[in-house]
Amino acid sequence: MELEAYLRPPESPMAPYPAKVVTLATGSKMVVRQVDRSDVPILLEAIRPTLKIERDFYDIVGVRLYAELLGWYRYRVKDEFCLIGQIDGLLVGIVNSRMYSLELGISLHTLAIERGLRIGAHLFASKMEHHIEYLEQEEVLITAESPIGFRRWMIEYALEKREGQHELGGATPFALTRDLYFRNKDRLVAGERPVPLELMEIAEREIIIASEDDIMEKIMGAKRREIL
Repeated sequence: MELEAYLRPPESPMAPYPAKVVTLATGSKMVVRQVDRSDVPILLEAIRPTLKIERDFYDIVGVRLYAELLGWYRYRVKDEFCLIGQIDGLLVGIVNSRMYSLELGISLHTLAIERGLRIGAHLFASKMEHHIEYLEQEEVLITAESPIGFRRWMIEYALEKREGQHELGGATPFALTRDLYFRNKDRLVAGERPVPLELMEIAEREIIIASEDDIMEKIMGAKRREIL
């Protein structure tokens, strides 16, 4: 245990994310809430099927998110947080991020399991809400690994280019500043607080994971047969 103390990064105080409920286009109520390290094993079960899906770069997003959450679970990542979206307890999306410093946030990944309802966009916006409003950071560095991600984040938020490199490597980093966030908030950040007690109780009671077949069907649809 003495050596383990050297292997674990120091942890900074982090304000909690207050849960909210987002009404989707179908009328379904998605609870967005923060999860703890203890929830990571069940989240990994939901991510694992995506490693087989090349469509829209789900495989690379999935494998990186898996590693990041496992690193957080094993105390090998500094100041990470994770938000999830649930509909009637069913997990429909995951986002994670971390604090690089008190002023700078690092957006990591966004994974939507249920497609076509802007779940990924809502969860990404919630992640930015946490960085800017509750962690009170000055800006968040963001990169994209898919064309969908580039359109959703860089273009929709009119993010500012930055020199250097995001810690995920790859494409040019962009930044969401406090000014950009509040300029876009009314248009892109949805949700109401507090979450009705009944909805919150269902969400906290259990994180329900769809079967591997259902997850692949939700993501791939008719194209699923191409990888079977």
